[in-house]
Parts: sequence; C-alpha cells; structure tokens
Amino acid sequence: MKAKFTLLVMMLSLMAFTANAQVNGANCCENKGQEASKDEIRYNQYGVPVNRTKLQVEERNGILVMESKNSDYRVWFDTRVQVDGAAFFGENKDFDPIGNGVSIRRARFAMKAQVTPDWYGEIDTDFANGVFELKDAIIRYSGLKNFEFTVGNFKEGFSMEATTTSRYLPFMERPMIVHAFAPSRHIGLQGNFNKNWFLAIAGIHYQAVEDLETRVNVEDNNKDFGRNTGYSYTGKIVAMPFASNPNYGLHFGAAASYRTPKSDMATSEYGGVRYSTRNSTSINRKKYLDTDVIKDVNHDLLYGAEFAGFYKGLRFQGEYIGNNTYLNTVPGASDKTVYKFNGWYAYAGWLIFGGQYQYNTSEGEFTQPRRGKSWGDIELLARYDYINLNSGNIYGGSAQAYTIGLNYYINNNFKVMVNYQYNDNDRYANGKGKLYTGYDASGKPTKDYTKIVTEKGMAGVDYSMLSIRFEIDF
Repeated sequence: MKAKFTLLVMMLSLMAFTANAQVNGANCCENKGQEASKDEIRYNQYGVPVNRTKLQVEERNGILVMESKNSDYRVWFDTRVQVDGAAFFGENKDFDPIGNGVSIRRARFAMKAQVTPDWYGEIDTDFANGVFELKDAIIRYSGLKNFEFTVGNFKEGFSMEATTTSRYLPFMERPMIVHAFAPSRHIGLQGNFNKNWFLAIAGIHYQAVEDLETRVNVEDNNKDFGRNTGYSYTGKIVAMPFASNPNYGLHFGAAASYRTPKSDMATSEYGGVRYSTRNSTSINRKKYLDTDVIKDVNHDLLYGAEFAGFYKGLRFQGEYIGNNTYLNTVPGASDKTVYKFNGWYAYAGWLIFGGQYQYNTSEGEFTQPRRGKSWGDIELLARYDYINLNSGNIYGGSAQAYTIGLNYYINNNFKVMVNYQYNDNDRYANGKGKLYTGYDASGKPTKDYTKIVTEKGMAGVDYSMLSIRFEIDF
C-alpha cells in the first residue's frame, strides 16, 4: 500500500511539473513574439535544415504568382485551355468526305520558377483530349550580361512563328510550311545573345521528346541496333531596328539548320525523314500533304528568312522556309541526290478599336497585344500560305491556303477566335507521298483515271472550313 501511495505522489508531481513548463513556454513565446518563429529551424524530407523565405502572393493579369520581397525567388503556374470546333464544306463528298468536329486543342499545365536571379526552371505538359505530352522541361542560366543558356527540351530557335507561344498566335493554326519544316521541341543546349537591336541564337539539338511512342522508338533504336540519336545544329540572327520604340518596329531574321536523321523514327524507318502537314486545322485529321518516308538520308539543310513590322495597331509578318534533303551517295555516282522543298506565308493584322501590338526584343517575336477599349478589342487578319512538297520523284503535293481571322480579346485571359479558310490542294496532294497511279510519268491523266479516283479517293481535294476557338489563360 505504501509503495502504491509513493507511486501516485510521483505521478502527480510529474504532471504538475509538465503543466508548469507548458505555461512558462507559452509566456516565453508571447514575450518573444515573431522572434521565436523566425529562429525556428525547419527540415526537408531528407532531414536537412533548410533556408526559409517568406513569399508574397499576388494575382498578376490573372496569373497566380508567389514571390520573395527582394524578387530573387518567384514561382507561378501557367495554365491554358483551348476548345476548338470546325465545319468543312465545298469538298467532293463522293470522293473524300470530311467530318465536322470539336476538340480540346490544348490543355496545358506548367510550373515555372526563378529560383535565384540567375537560374530558372520550367516544366510544361499537355493533356489535350486525354493524351499526355511533355512540352518544355528546361534549365536556364542568365548570369552573364546579355547572354542566356538553356538546356533541356524546348523549341529550337529557328522560325519566328514556330517559337511564338500558342497563347499569342494570331490564327488558330500555324501556316503549313511552319508545321511541316520548322523544328519544334527537341532535347538540346542553346545559347542566346541579345543586346539592344540585335539577337543571335545558336544550339545543338537531338531527338524529340513527346509521348510514349516517341520514347519507345528511341529506346528500340538504341538497344536493338545501337543507333545514335542524331543531331541538329541550328542558328539564327535577328536585327530589330527601332527596338527601343514601343510604337513601331521592324524585324529582319535569317536562320539555318543542319540536321541528320533522328532515332525518334520507328526502327523500320531509321535513316529516313518524313515531311507532312494538314491544311492548318487540327479537326480534319487527313494529311493530304505527305512525302512519305524518304529513305537513306544523309542530312537536311533547312534555311529561312523572316520579315515583320508593326505601327501601333497595324502589323505584318512573313517567312520563307526552304529545305534540301541530301541522300547518301550511290556507289559510282558523282553527285548526291537532293530533294528541294519550300514554302512561305504572309499575313497582316489590324486592331480595330485602338489597341496596340507589342514586340518582345529578347525573343524576337510578337507578344500579347494591348487592348484599346475597356471591354476589349477586335483584331482583323488576313493570311496567305503556300507549301511545295514535290521534288524529283517525290510527290508529296503542294497547296495554298487563304485565311481570314477575327479575334475578340475580352481581357488579359480570355479570347475568342474565328477563322475562315479556303484550301487549294494540287492533284498530288493525296497523302501518298508519290506519283498518283492515275497519272503517267509526265503528269497527264491516264484513261483509267476516273476509275482510280472513284476506287481510291480523290487527289487534290479543295475545300473550305469555318472554325472557332474559345481560349482562357490563367
């Protein structure tokens, strides 16, 4: 009994001591206020003590931004949704019916961070129509004056229209020649130099990183055949007269790229290249313009020229892009076989209600326009684009398209786009990548042309389309 009483006294004493310590601790924290919280050490999930910086949260033009007071650290989300619909008419439904449709053109989610004044990182993904694709995955250093170095998966610095973000495109789809030839995202290392009116870009790039199929091709070419990934050297220079004037400016650019075949092709197509494009629409999935696989390629030489300008609410832009595909030399032949493809586009725009175009000199491209009214602004545009994929015994087809665009910029985050386009495809634009069997070697119709067209589909389909997009960026 005595032992039990002694144990009870000890337990009551311990409880009293603990309660007193808690009260003293609370009084201590009240006296020190914020100082105790500031000195408290935090650990990450790996047990390492970490630095701590308070962030201020702001909404900036509809974008959620978290930033330190000295602006050394900043992180934000970049989300984009584009909902498209299109109707097609004027095609010959007996030969080549085209189905109307709707689509989630883009469902992008990106996280971007300026982790120090000199280092930046970004991850950008797309979930459009339930299909995952990796877009940008980059590390960037800008600690040297006027220089910027980027490594990862990103767009090559070649075409002005190709590098312009899809949130600021004036038309729903880029021109056909840009779709077919302008390099998009590839793993690589790139350096930029920008000072006042001059911009220079140079980089080395490897295979594409898009989806599971692309990755499987790279891995199979590597493990089954020991094939290299292939590489590209891409460079560009831009002159920007009047770069310091926000009301008007000019843009002159020239670009070139030396490209070897990549291992992101299927194993059976390795060593070849294929160029194809739709008629500037994502709804009609038919690619009338298609070279098919050109085999035994040594390298491609891609080249381009750009000219653009703006004056307040008026703008114009145009590009010429050419591509020479060199095959490996045939034994006994003196020269290499070369296929030459090319095309160009030009368009003009007008912000009707007093808005003004804005140009980004650090990237050499147009950015978000400034609206002229409190309720927004309306932009009227017209574009012509042309592409030729016919060369030698390659009959990928040629086409021209006439497009009228109407954009309603409601605010910083929401816009509506309407495009009308007429597509004029030549008789080789059949998606076969070769001379259609309904023609002889000189290109003249054979006697069985009608029968072949009826059985196999119409070559050179001309049609019109009316499309609309609802877009939000946040």
